[in-house]
Amino acid sequence: MFNRGQGQRISYLLKRGLTASCAIAIASALSATALSSSAYSQDLGELVEPDPDAQLLLQADELIYNQDEQTISAVGEVRIDYDGTRLVADTVTYDENTARVIAVGNVEILQPDGNRIFADEIDVTDDFRDGFVNSLRVVTPDNTRFGAESGERIDGTTTVFNNGFYTACEACKENPDKPVTWQVKAQKIIWNGEEKTVRFEGARFEFLGIPIAYLPVFTTADPTVRRKTGFLTPRFSFSDELGAGVSIPYFIALAPNMDLRLTGTGYSKQGFLGEAEFRHRLTNGIYTLKLAGIHQLEEEAFDPNTVDRANIDRGMIGTTGDFEINSRWSFGWDVLVQSDDNFAKTYEIQGFNQATRRDHVYLTGLGERSFFDAKIIKFDRQEDNEDQKADERDPTVLPTIDYNYIVDRDILGGQFAFNVNTRSISRELADTPARRGRRSVIGVEGNSFRTALETEWKRDFVTTGGLVLTPMLHAQGDIFTYNSDTVTKSFTNAQLDGDDTRFRGMVSAGLEARWPILFSTSSATHVLEPVGQIFVRPDETGAGELPNEDAQSFVFDTTNLFERDKFSGYDRIEGGTRANIGLRYNADFQNGLGLYAAIGQSYHLSGDNPFASPDFVNAGVESGLETDVSDVVAAVGLRYQNRLSSNVSLRFDKSDFDVQRADVDVKYKDDIFAAKLGYTFINEQPGYGFAVDRQEINTSGSVRVHDHWTLSGGMIYDLEEQRITQNTYGLMFDDECFIFGFTYTEDRKKQDTIERSVGFRLSLRTLGDFGVGSNEF
Repeated sequence: MFNRGQGQRISYLLKRGLTASCAIAIASALSATALSSSAYSQDLGELVEPDPDAQLLLQADELIYNQDEQTISAVGEVRIDYDGTRLVADTVTYDENTARVIAVGNVEILQPDGNRIFADEIDVTDDFRDGFVNSLRVVTPDNTRFGAESGERIDGTTTVFNNGFYTACEACKENPDKPVTWQVKAQKIIWNGEEKTVRFEGARFEFLGIPIAYLPVFTTADPTVRRKTGFLTPRFSFSDELGAGVSIPYFIALAPNMDLRLTGTGYSKQGFLGEAEFRHRLTNGIYTLKLAGIHQLEEEAFDPNTVDRANIDRGMIGTTGDFEINSRWSFGWDVLVQSDDNFAKTYEIQGFNQATRRDHVYLTGLGERSFFDAKIIKFDRQEDNEDQKADERDPTVLPTIDYNYIVDRDILGGQFAFNVNTRSISRELADTPARRGRRSVIGVEGNSFRTALETEWKRDFVTTGGLVLTPMLHAQGDIFTYNSDTVTKSFTNAQLDGDDTRFRGMVSAGLEARWPILFSTSSATHVLEPVGQIFVRPDETGAGELPNEDAQSFVFDTTNLFERDKFSGYDRIEGGTRANIGLRYNADFQNGLGLYAAIGQSYHLSGDNPFASPDFVNAGVESGLETDVSDVVAAVGLRYQNRLSSNVSLRFDKSDFDVQRADVDVKYKDDIFAAKLGYTFINEQPGYGFAVDRQEINTSGSVRVHDHWTLSGGMIYDLEEQRITQNTYGLMFDDECFIFGFTYTEDRKKQDTIERSVGFRLSLRTLGDFGVGSNEF
């Protein structure tokens, strides 16, 4: 072993001997190697300096010292380890006259940053600043590869590859002479470790060995660099309204934790769209700011009576944030302000182009036994309909708050929890869309505020026979305050008008009985569990007389069969005495097969049935619960080794067992084939405005027809109208360094109208993505 800081006190490990001068020379060279390789470090640009006290280990079959020529040679399976750098060669010679180190024969250098250098011969100065290499290959840690007939190292920072190539593809192991998927060949490749750039001169791009493009000069970032100022991959698009578009983004790395992306897009019809996005990462989170704007040149390209046509100068400002205050609390926002209702969606401004925007600010906290969530929300539908009142129908939520807490000690031997939920919603106009000819008030005009306080206690008792009895006590109190002009319900004559404050309360006592029965065999475990429940409570008050904002959607199935309150939100509350009975089954087999099944029914025993009490949206009507004896709900599921899963959910009429609703979902995936089948059937629901049955099939699948080629397709078929409403076809090639994808879609959801769209993607690992999309042409 040799320590550079100890002068003549040198020891070494060698099969036959080593002199101090040879060790010093080689250590100096390898030290320079380690230093030069640090230029490629991607850790925020920091240089990793070599350790001046590092020790050197040299192993060889023979050491030759030539006093006449003043050379020292290590011969035979030479291996030198120094400060994280390893050199392997047949022979390593140090020339004291020229201060050069020459490694010959099967030379390989492994640098601390993971780069691997292969060569037939390396001839460098002892400080490794300058040198020459024959038959050079470099493999970086991310499996990108450089190669050349010869290479030169200049000033310790720049490597020049003569008649070289660059690729991110691995050669075929079975046939190394087979061309890689893609590579760039060039007369010169200049790798600047200080500027972290790779420059290609006289370059041509080859795909499967066939030249398809010639580029006199181009520069890209060092493959180990994550962030560097420069142009990014262009994007292409096309649409009837905007025309052909080319987007050229320019990335500016302002600091290791801060950057700016400027994007200019030229549209053949609408002119120039400018975008700027600023991102800043702090120690506890990140925030962004995005601006975009355009002066439209051909507004007549858009359909008449649309906001796209009515506005010439258009733009937006959007910002997002996501921060961790500490390990339990987080805070953030997502806000968009734009010149009109559809700018961000029309021009596909990434991150802000959703059909329904949900601008919000949030604060969330998670304790060991508690949860807090507060949000301020503004809903905004991005649509081209030039309806000046659309924004007045979208709600603003100021705010919605949820707080849940489970007491950390037993109360009367059981678990005690309480919840608080508040919501405040305002609209300038009521939202009353038509549902198949019937109006439904899904949003009340004016201001509406509700606070709900809820507590629950429950305790499990297990009998000697394994029967589990769970008594439950629940109480809830609500305060409703609203300020509204007259709104007449579509389903009753009840009205909301003026200012009013209403109180609503509910107390309930329940008992659940479960008897899990375990059956075990040598190859499987089965659990059969009969379940029965009863809840006793007074009638719901205020049904149809109070706003319903958060309990509008309702589907009765096995997932909510045993819920104490089956409504989806707090604005409706279940009342009356009700019993739920059912049977659950689970099985796990050693071969990876799993089964589950459930079936049950619900009975309204006394009081007013809340699901037969219509409100502003008719929630619960024709759900299967509106009668004293409910429909029968059932579900069956299967899973097998993370490959196959199947779920079937059914609702049968209580009298004749006709199917009222069916949802089927089947998925399969292996290394070659993937498929999904979905089927939905919903019986007619005149109460919701659907006078006929609805049923459709949706399918999708893909098959890998070759090692890297995949075909895909999908279809949505309306069984009632007996027509295809959407079909999609796709083709994709992918390997470790290259992705090519093509999709074609036809959408017929609108009668007598076909909307076609085409998508194209080309991705070259380390060089970038190229994408082309078109729609509605």
